[in-house]
Amino acid sequence: MEAPVNNTLQLFRNLVGTKFQLYNSLFTSLPFHRVEKTGIFLSLFLLHCEEGFDKEQSPAEILKTFFEQYTTYKDEQQQLDILFRFVQYAERQVVLFDALEDAAFRDIHDMQGSGTLRQLQSAVTQAQAEPALAEKLKDFAVRLVLTAHPTQFYPGEVLGIINDLSKALINDNTAQVNMYLQQLGKTPFFKKEKPTPYDEAVSLVWFLENVFYHAAGRTVTFLKSHFPEAFSSRHALIRMGFWPGGDRDGNPFVKCATTLQVANALRGAIIKCYYQDVRKLRRRLTFRGVENELARLEQQLYGNLFIPGHRVDLDRDEILGILERVRNTIQEQHNGLFVNMVEALINRVELFGLFFASLDIRQDSSVHGPLLETIAEQSDALPDNYASLSAEEKIKVLLQVSRPVNSNLLQDELQRDTLETIKAVQTIQQTNGEEGCHRYIISHSTSALNVIEVYGLFLLSGWKKEQISVDIVPLFETIDDLRQAGNVMRALYENEDYRQHLHRRNNTQTIMLGFSDGTKDGGYLMANWSIYKAKEELTRLSREAGINVVFFDGRGGPPGRGGGKTHQFYASMGRNISNKEIQLTIQGQTVSSNFGTIDTAQYNLEQLVHAGITNELFSSRQVTLDASEEALLQALADEGYRAFNQLKQHPGFLDYLEHTSPLRYYAEANIGSRPSKRNKDAKLTLDTLRAVPYVGAWSQLKQNVPGFYGVGSALQQLDKAGKWEGLERLYRQSLFFKTLLDNCEMAMIKSYFPLTAHLGKDPQYGPIWRMIHDEFQLTRQYLLRLSGAGSLMAANPVDQLSIQMRERIVLPLVTIQQYALTRIRELEKQEEGNGRREVFQKLVVRCSFGIINAGRNSA
Repeated sequence: MEAPVNNTLQLFRNLVGTKFQLYNSLFTSLPFHRVEKTGIFLSLFLLHCEEGFDKEQSPAEILKTFFEQYTTYKDEQQQLDILFRFVQYAERQVVLFDALEDAAFRDIHDMQGSGTLRQLQSAVTQAQAEPALAEKLKDFAVRLVLTAHPTQFYPGEVLGIINDLSKALINDNTAQVNMYLQQLGKTPFFKKEKPTPYDEAVSLVWFLENVFYHAAGRTVTFLKSHFPEAFSSRHALIRMGFWPGGDRDGNPFVKCATTLQVANALRGAIIKCYYQDVRKLRRRLTFRGVENELARLEQQLYGNLFIPGHRVDLDRDEILGILERVRNTIQEQHNGLFVNMVEALINRVELFGLFFASLDIRQDSSVHGPLLETIAEQSDALPDNYASLSAEEKIKVLLQVSRPVNSNLLQDELQRDTLETIKAVQTIQQTNGEEGCHRYIISHSTSALNVIEVYGLFLLSGWKKEQISVDIVPLFETIDDLRQAGNVMRALYENEDYRQHLHRRNNTQTIMLGFSDGTKDGGYLMANWSIYKAKEELTRLSREAGINVVFFDGRGGPPGRGGGKTHQFYASMGRNISNKEIQLTIQGQTVSSNFGTIDTAQYNLEQLVHAGITNELFSSRQVTLDASEEALLQALADEGYRAFNQLKQHPGFLDYLEHTSPLRYYAEANIGSRPSKRNKDAKLTLDTLRAVPYVGAWSQLKQNVPGFYGVGSALQQLDKAGKWEGLERLYRQSLFFKTLLDNCEMAMIKSYFPLTAHLGKDPQYGPIWRMIHDEFQLTRQYLLRLSGAGSLMAANPVDQLSIQMRERIVLPLVTIQQYALTRIRELEKQEEGNGRREVFQKLVVRCSFGIINAGRNSA
């Protein structure tokens, strides 16, 4: 095993590390003002930062000595000018590194090895498990949901350059690489205005058109070609989901019109993909009996794209009917020539229909109750005393709604828009098909009433009970909500009306479990453990009730938001956790890192498909963890929770994060449309603070608290209790536990405490910095003891090296950012104006953008 690892590591060094140094020299010719000096100065500055932190200097001291030793700049404005150009230069270095990793992906990863469909094919054939595979594929699916939670937001122009640059790098076309790097130098990265939800949608539609359309199609085509009897054309193995334009939880900029506009864009994008493929088919299929069929299909697709009023004269079944006739004619009359091209397009139409990705609607539970009370006040659709009824009485009333309400009666814009959005779901289903929009997700679900409120709103919007073609999906996220999830679902399953609704929805209940607020609420161990326990209980309850439960995991990119090596979590599950489907959010840098090219997307899609299928076909594991293992993990979670609460409840905790990190300026980075707080007028609290800026601020601070804090304390307490041998055994035998700690190591290796060591001496922030630093050291000590390794992530040397190289690229940026934050705190104490504070704030934001984009491989 050692040789392949060493060979892969050497390949990475050659194809990424060495090439980065070579092509980086081309940056000296980029069209920046005085770019030659910028490049030279930045290289010197990087070395100066490393030496300065080794000497335990602060960022301010490092900047001061750098300007004294290497420049003649005495004026602060001159110094700021070159710092801004450092940021501009480093941003483009990150893009070069991204493109090099993309170009090298196929060489570094075994595209036919562990976790791929080639391996699955071999295992199924060898075990003669084709009947079991066919049974599994009847209802198994992987659903990837692209979300409106960007932690990276390259403009579309930059995405295109990365894509083209990686192709040029694969071909070693130095002249082309040089041209693309020059284009990069001229292309703006920083968005002066916040993107709208529609802008976010367009950015992610780029990935649907250029990556997922091809990668998902390839994945399904491979399986269908090797196991044709195992597939049903009516069941899609891979499904894409979409949140931009539908996710209005805390985002006042998402309106009903936005939702309709995004649904239309998704429909237009998939028709465009089909249109391009049909044109390619016509160039090859010039045979009698098929040419006219394809010409007619091309004309219909063209009309739907470009001629107003032609949108409804086309549906999925009609496209498939034409393509299937073409396929049959080719096979019967033309020796099957180019039939593979036709079958590949058939597979894509079966996957994507006329919707491309299912647009989910999401809203916070706190919106629905007041809306229903207003409806009761202003109409006779609900009783006048609705607001004073008990939860049980409200449920009864809502299930008896018999007439719709006019949304024009509502004065409040949010309430009116909520009702109109529910009506808009019908419009989307008429044009895009039912799959186009068929889920309503309720954030902060705490009771059965929260779910029935949405059911009642559908009835109040004119839907008939037997025609509600929408899944109502509760989202449980905080520790308390996860603990109460079983009681909520039991009450729903026992409700006859709701059971009838589930019966009409294929007897299936989707439940979303979110990591972000859980980690913020309970720390890394407790959040992960609470979700596991919730899944275990909800699986048991659902099976007892005869309901198929599907879990939808709200995972972010970083481990602190449930990210990391996610497919290993799915592979680790026993039969006590429902494995009907794998559904997860793909957000932020996870889109570009794991699904940014066709190769990376296909590889990671295959890993998820493989995990779900092999776990069912070949695993004999009845339970994920036995009773003694669960007891150990419960003890760890409790101890980690206790340690995290001590930090969280420190009176200076939030003030520390707000003033030593770029949290206050996160919204100004203009990477997302939603505000950084749920209520912009409310005082900043952990409850109102969104998970993306919370986790992102710790990441830029290079402390990554959400991904490790409490783990060391928990391991230490169990060690003191004499349970170390049990932990070592658990680490060896449980993939679930090992993956949990592996992802923790990933969060830790991206931490860098010398950057903020100066805060340890600060009278105000020193106590918290030392708490975090001590916990980091303790966690590192225990993780290395448990793994027996000499360094964090030693078992994943390629990922380890990739992160180390990226962290070195951004070291100048985080140093500059900390220097700017220090100057802002000084100017605030001095109450100085003259615009100087605003310039340093701008520098913080510009650094944020580069650091955020460089965090690509946190998933």
